[in-house]
Amino acid sequence: MSQVKQSTKPEPYWHPLYAGLALGLVLLASFVVTGHGLGATGFTTRLTAWIGMTTMPTMTAANEYLGGMVEDGNPLNGWITWQVIGLAIGAFASAWLANRFKLQTDGKRFLGGSKRPLTALLGGVLAGFGARIAAGCTSGLGLSGTAVLGLAGFVFLGTFFATGLVISRLMKEKA
Repeated sequence: MSQVKQSTKPEPYWHPLYAGLALGLVLLASFVVTGHGLGATGFTTRLTAWIGMTTMPTMTAANEYLGGMVEDGNPLNGWITWQVIGLAIGAFASAWLANRFKLQTDGKRFLGGSKRPLTALLGGVLAGFGARIAAGCTSGLGLSGTAVLGLAGFVFLGTFFATGLVISRLMKEKA
């Protein structure tokens, strides 16, 4: 009886051109199937509304920002919830099939070690706050906004990348 030896070597990443084309097709499919582009931060807002509705329903319903989401019942019944769940399942399956699934924290020098989770959380909170102010995240406003030639999408992407370059330079100088 022969044994099949399973490789533990990770699969190579896709060529950027093919990955970009695939992302464009996913974006197009999202517009065609749901009538919406890609996005993610709307889910976190809906999750916040759901938690608020569960723990403090009166205050959440009275909140100008979250109240509209709880009027129709469960705020998690939106298309974006299923998109984010599908994204998580797809990312997990892709990493698993490519032998790239592992739990780790990345970061070097002063961002590594015990400070890494805190700096990652702070960066995520700031990016999420900025996405809510801009009325969209990098996928929602950046990809979907520019796909429909929205000026806000182009301004957002330019600002996002410029800020990232400046911050990365500042972080390298501190290290």
